[in-house]
Amino acid sequence: MRKFFLIAALTTFAAGSAFAQDSCETKAMGKDGKPLAGAAKTSFMKKCMADSCAAKAVGSDGKKLAGAAKTSFMKKCEAGT
Repeated sequence: MRKFFLIAALTTFAAGSAFAQDSCETKAMGKDGKPLAGAAKTSFMKKCMADSCAAKAVGSDGKKLAGAAKTSFMKKCEAGT
């Protein structure tokens, strides 16, 4: 019985993390369905990361960040993602 619960828990976590991985890397596909490469991939990744970080650039008061605070946040976010 223990073995069954262990297997069920591991399967649940593995499937959950696989479905949650919707990162820029997985979205980097061309119109023909093939993965991007080279300069096209670099450009796409840069834009995708900037867009995803811009959506998160919100202060503790719920307002959008601006100026130096936004620049600092964007730099840290893009480096960490």
